[in-house]
Amino acid sequence: MNFHRAYRTATAIGLLMSISLFSAHAQTTSPKTKEDEEKARQEQAGTIVLNEVVVLSAKDQLKQAPGVSNISSEDIAKTPPTNDISEIVRKMPGINLTGNSATGVRGNNRQIDIRGMGPENTLILIDGKPVLSRNSVRYSMNGERDTRGDSNWVPAEAIERIEVIRGPAAARYGSGSSGGVINIITKRPDKATYSVNTYFNVPEHSDEGGSKRANLLASGPINDFLSYRFFAGVGKQDPDKLDINGEEDAGTTAPAGREGVINKDLKGLLSWEINESHRLDFEATWSRQSNQFAGDTQYGGTANEIIKELGRRGDETNRMTRSTLAATHYGQYDFGTSESSIQWEHTVNRRLREGLAGAGEGTISTGGDGPTWGTATLDNIYAKSEFNIPLSFHFDQKLTLGVDYRGEMMDDPISITQTIGNGIDFGIPGNPADRDPKSSAHMFGLYAEDNIMITDAFILTPGLRLDYHDKFGLNWSPSLNASYNFTPEITLKAGIARAFKAPNLFQLNPNYVYTSRGNGCRAPYYRMQCYIIGNPDLDAEVSVNKEIGINYTDDAGWNAGITYFHNDYKNKIITGYEPVWFQYPDRPTEGSRLYRWENGGPATIAGLEANLAVPVFDKLTWTTNATKMIESKDSNGQPLSLVPEYTINTALNYQATEELGFTVSATHYGKIKPLTWNSTSGQPREGEDLNARKAYTIVNASLDFRLNDNLKVAAGVNNVFDERLFRTGDGANTFNEPGRAYFLSLSGSF
Repeated sequence: MNFHRAYRTATAIGLLMSISLFSAHAQTTSPKTKEDEEKARQEQAGTIVLNEVVVLSAKDQLKQAPGVSNISSEDIAKTPPTNDISEIVRKMPGINLTGNSATGVRGNNRQIDIRGMGPENTLILIDGKPVLSRNSVRYSMNGERDTRGDSNWVPAEAIERIEVIRGPAAARYGSGSSGGVINIITKRPDKATYSVNTYFNVPEHSDEGGSKRANLLASGPINDFLSYRFFAGVGKQDPDKLDINGEEDAGTTAPAGREGVINKDLKGLLSWEINESHRLDFEATWSRQSNQFAGDTQYGGTANEIIKELGRRGDETNRMTRSTLAATHYGQYDFGTSESSIQWEHTVNRRLREGLAGAGEGTISTGGDGPTWGTATLDNIYAKSEFNIPLSFHFDQKLTLGVDYRGEMMDDPISITQTIGNGIDFGIPGNPADRDPKSSAHMFGLYAEDNIMITDAFILTPGLRLDYHDKFGLNWSPSLNASYNFTPEITLKAGIARAFKAPNLFQLNPNYVYTSRGNGCRAPYYRMQCYIIGNPDLDAEVSVNKEIGINYTDDAGWNAGITYFHNDYKNKIITGYEPVWFQYPDRPTEGSRLYRWENGGPATIAGLEANLAVPVFDKLTWTTNATKMIESKDSNGQPLSLVPEYTINTALNYQATEELGFTVSATHYGKIKPLTWNSTSGQPREGEDLNARKAYTIVNASLDFRLNDNLKVAAGVNNVFDERLFRTGDGANTFNEPGRAYFLSLSGSF
């Protein structure tokens, strides 16, 4: 399927928006009776009334699943993140931050990891639309990417709430949601608002990078039908010093610290209230994230020689620019509601060229005339039309029907430039100049979900999703969630779903050639040169996710629950263990050999999530959640990602007055165990490579104070007891935990 056909297909699906939009002219512009007025009011609030029976809205349907959390704008304002909203999301049950893979490579690029499934199985959404910019970054043989992920495209001050969806409830969102979904909901322009926000973070230790940001938000009605929202912001987090993790010693270099990052954002929204039942939103965004180099390389050592050649620490070596154009229609009808949208996401990934092979992989190339820039672009088209229809057939229920399309089209002349040795024929051009730099994948989805009120106490939610991928064909994703109230306070919730993840463009593209020069061949050939190429015949990765939980809540504010989850993962895409080609078939221990990306064996993830909220008294609340990983292993007995054995988040919130609040929180991380074998060579790990990351606790304290109707301030101390951990590169010690730092946030609105 070519690029133009993809656009035609997306346009055709986008025309589904016109189905709901066309009927806007057929709707009456005002209710005729008091009953109609009440019905319209409740529809606006998100609840449909049918035959005097309340049927849950789509948002309420999510609450029937055990693995759902919400983070409000008030939560964010009380403890604002230093740079990335992942710092707040990580405090939800089942969530940690990890590097892109279990190898620990580029471990300081920490991203959202849900239930130990790894960042690549966390789907990030902004207002329900997928964010896929990180897919433009080269994918190495063990899943490494030099990317910070996709959780930092919306500044904290522009967020209304964040929905965190874990486990079976996430399956309806399609590819990439095997771990779960993070849906970032931005603020609506419902009332006239003008605000300026600033944030400063000052570390106590001079070798750690501080941060600062400033932004402004303007929104509100233009007239009776139009409203707008405009956001502009800039943020900067400085890099750690080059020697934060140790000095150069005996010809080796210590692992690099945290990179710096500069964010620039411009976002605009125009909302048109066509009538009381229909709204059309037009949105355009532009965001730029550039790094400040701290010396990191693919295999961890600080590239001091690169720093010297570039001139100084903190130079830009990569830049990601993300632009979007989107239109969304929201409709209300006699039969239900609809949401239809189409979005174009354009990502420009520009970075200094890096080595593609052996020990120099991921290290900025300095040969010839010095470092040179290369650019890859990724275009993503997403279109969706979803209808929510209340029914009264045997049972009161709400049916959700949807169709969506996701197209990825990449032009990457950089990652395919690995040459192939003379006399080696893989059926693709040996000269990179003769290879096609373009690759694409297109996926069409149909889904249905029915929220059925069997009784007042029993809600059953069956679902089914069907996806067609132009490379691997059909994929079915059935699901079943249930909720049963034993009493008004005690609820049992359970679910099972088959989730999936499509192969990425690097894994599918036969023109993407990876070579190890002996650093990445499997035993017994691990000292030989091997090649790995893309495989267009891959199947999707599949995970059967199960969970069951019980929860207690009452009117006094007590809330307690526990959930068991179990994910059976299969078809995980890995580099093969057996060569499919030898340069010298009669001498298999000599010459080069070829591997492909393949669907591997099974993996298992299992654990417990618990939550507790205690209203100590009217103004003091104690909340706690905990996650215990019971099992995390692939077919070789290795963890899918490096997460703690257990994590406990606890917080005391004291609202002293209406204007003044205090928060003291702590997170305790259990021991993190490393891989016991080298996934690159297939050899057992020994000595320091088996070192675990010790258990540790981070305590934070903050206050938030409203000075008047227009001015708010938040201030506090992160890591009060200065629990610093360093990236040593051995075992699971793959990231830095920064020490004590002080923050101040000022917000003015009028």
